[in-house]
Amino acid sequence: MQRIKKGDKVVIIAGKHKQKTGIVLQVFTKEQRAIVEGVNMIKRHTKENAQNQKGGIIEKEAPIHLSNLALLDHKAKEVRPVKVKYGTDPKTNKKVRLSRKTNNLVGGQ
Repeated sequence: MQRIKKGDKVVIIAGKHKQKTGIVLQVFTKEQRAIVEGVNMIKRHTKENAQNQKGGIIEKEAPIHLSNLALLDHKAKEVRPVKVKYGTDPKTNKKVRLSRKTNNLVGGQ
């Protein structure tokens, strides 16, 4: 089970975007990187073509290394990164991610 998944709310803990929060749009497991919504924006110069009618400067998100991300426990009153432990959900008997400090479900579940 992965620590960070698509749809999780995360905080950036290192780099020039430190302290920003966002939702994970995509995770690249082999490269150990993730794309976070609205963070680490880059500009790409594109030419006009058949698929992309308009050319010009397009702004999009670039991947961030997973070591620079931390999950947020949004049920706790303080916004702080959490560590993950794996438990089982009594209703569905599946593995779930829980905060070690508050024992709340973590991520986009």
